[in-house]
Amino acid sequence: MPRFFILWRGFWYKASSPEDELSSVVPVEICQTRCKVLFMSEGPEDQKPAGDNLESLLPIDEHIEEGQDAEGRKVRHRGIYLLPNLFTTANLFAGFYSIINAMNGNFYVAAAAVFVAMVLDGLDGRVARLTNTQSAFGAEYDSLSDMVAFGVAPALLAFEWALGSMGKVGWMVAFIYVAGAALRLARFNTQIGSVDKRYFIGLASPAAAGVVAGTVWAFSDFGIKGSNMSFAVALLVAAAGCLMVSNIKYYSFKDLDLKGRVPFVAILAVVLVFAVVFSDPPRILLLIFLAYAASGPIQYLLQLRRRKSA
Repeated sequence: MPRFFILWRGFWYKASSPEDELSSVVPVEICQTRCKVLFMSEGPEDQKPAGDNLESLLPIDEHIEEGQDAEGRKVRHRGIYLLPNLFTTANLFAGFYSIINAMNGNFYVAAAAVFVAMVLDGLDGRVARLTNTQSAFGAEYDSLSDMVAFGVAPALLAFEWALGSMGKVGWMVAFIYVAGAALRLARFNTQIGSVDKRYFIGLASPAAAGVVAGTVWAFSDFGIKGSNMSFAVALLVAAAGCLMVSNIKYYSFKDLDLKGRVPFVAILAVVLVFAVVFSDPPRILLLIFLAYAASGPIQYLLQLRRRKSA
């Protein structure tokens, strides 16, 4: 039976059940003078801190992440880093914006949004390293954003532009690309720290997205309908999906020192590259990413040839 206390005339009166008479309870002097009735359970409850009570009223729980300090001891961090996750969110939005425009038939804008997502994807990781704000949450959030921007968005863009005219074969090819991107990102997350950072194992998902989106951008800019070259687009999309899950090595450019001093001619080379790219972005970007995608198989074949000749 629940117990309750009654404050009457400056005394607490305790009873084991509502039927007990007041004459049978024992008065205990207290300092309070307001009349109240408190129902209590059989055992005492632990009082929670005021901060925990406030957090329990929020509809979103606080993120708590376990890590290690400089001495190797386990520590718990509350919250997330804002700056790198802002770039990751912008990357996610660019992928979503590409999907919306592809569904509306704005293939030029949809393809450009994929390339904008590439720039943002390159910034979030570098910003996190420069500001020492890396976290497990940021890595997982980045992978999910990449799946949208470089997995779903290019596949839907290619499907809406060219593969849709092939019926079931078209969406099967698009799914091969999406599955390849998902497997590529999952394998990359499990190989961090165990492989040579100078090379990617398989074609990186941003590069594969650049091949697909660059193809749509370059040919749609000329007014060419995707249905007229659906077979070639299907081969290209399927090849990009297979290269992402292959064991072919690609140079990652992660060993480039961007913080050190370089010769003055290097900045002139960068200016020249920007001038060439912006002279004809659709075709130049397509050629760059096609060359990068072909570099892996070419190096692989050259290595096989050297082994046979040795």
